[in-house]
Amino acid sequence: MKKINMQTPLVEMDGDEMTRVLWQMIKDELLLPFIDLKTEYYDLGLVHRNETNDQVTVDSANAAKKYKVSVKCATITPNADRVKEYDLKEMWKSPNGTIRAMLDGTVFRSPIVVKGICPCVKNWKKPITIARHAYGDIYKNAEMVIPGPGKVKLLYIPSDKSEEQTLLIHDFKSSGVVQGQHNLDNSIISFAKTCFEYALDVKEDLWFSTKDTISKKYDHRFKDIFTDLYEKEYKDRFEKAGITYFYTLIDDAVARVMKSEGGFIWACKNYDGDVMSDMISSAFGSLAMMTSVLASPDGCYEYEAAHGTVQRHYYKYLKGEETSTNSVATIFAWSGALRKRGELDGNRKLMDFADCLENAVLSTIERGKMTKDLALITTLKDPEILNTRDFILAIRSTLESSNKN
Repeated sequence: MKKINMQTPLVEMDGDEMTRVLWQMIKDELLLPFIDLKTEYYDLGLVHRNETNDQVTVDSANAAKKYKVSVKCATITPNADRVKEYDLKEMWKSPNGTIRAMLDGTVFRSPIVVKGICPCVKNWKKPITIARHAYGDIYKNAEMVIPGPGKVKLLYIPSDKSEEQTLLIHDFKSSGVVQGQHNLDNSIISFAKTCFEYALDVKEDLWFSTKDTISKKYDHRFKDIFTDLYEKEYKDRFEKAGITYFYTLIDDAVARVMKSEGGFIWACKNYDGDVMSDMISSAFGSLAMMTSVLASPDGCYEYEAAHGTVQRHYYKYLKGEETSTNSVATIFAWSGALRKRGELDGNRKLMDFADCLENAVLSTIERGKMTKDLALITTLKDPEILNTRDFILAIRSTLESSNKN
């Protein structure tokens, strides 16, 4: 078949360990035979990040801003052990955190639903997408261990030298612990705008939840910003699109989610989104069946798998041992990026190919051909467990058959 042309490149961010191996297999077997693939390539593998003093991560984020669409392989965020293993100059920051900050992005994570892999919650029939505000809260907190009796206060010192504000946090009678959290109006506004725009893009209802009855200033700030923005800029657009915006308390949202059929976006503050995305992915079957999209208010999109670098499988691979690594989420990262590239360029053939690729993945699994992790949880009888490469080759066979038809 004639290869599909791409008018504009997308940004390709390569990664680490087993997912780096999958990355090349996917390109060789599922993309390059069918697409005249155009990418601006950046190697975000830990070795190259170390060689460039992490400048490559900054460069890739700037390229993502320029081209609007990027696809990222899973990468290592080094700890002390990794510093020794890779002989690093320093403990480099998370590439995801750097890119997220530079794009001012919100993370949307959604499970890949396939027949034969049933959610633990029996009434879930459609994906539930978690939108996580990826700034502030506990992740940028200040903490202190309180050794004994004494008062802890919040102190605000205005830059214009106007009157200071103080607030007693607690009058400690014994030892304890305290933490301070913060957020920024601009960040919350970007989060809200991105959630509203994403809901319109995928035409799904948007839920948002905090605990504003308890946190009457902090959480209430989130609620007020979402409400004001919706009423002023998005209400008419949502009504025309036939979708709704719904706010409720976080505990009520959890109860409603468990009884729902799915098919909506659930926007959460940073910590809530961190926890709930893992709950959703596990309940739907597997983190290896979870997509992740970083979207920014100005229309930049970065697609990746929600999981890590699959370190354990990589060490087996290096020893020449057979692995059965699930590549579904990484394939869907590529298909998502290709679809968005096609959408922005008006390239219908590229969009159709992305649909065909995803359908080929799902069809292959539904015919009983899958990796070991899925075989352990499938309801299909006598599944055929395939190794890493053979699973990708099975998808290619399905894809070629669908293109012939």
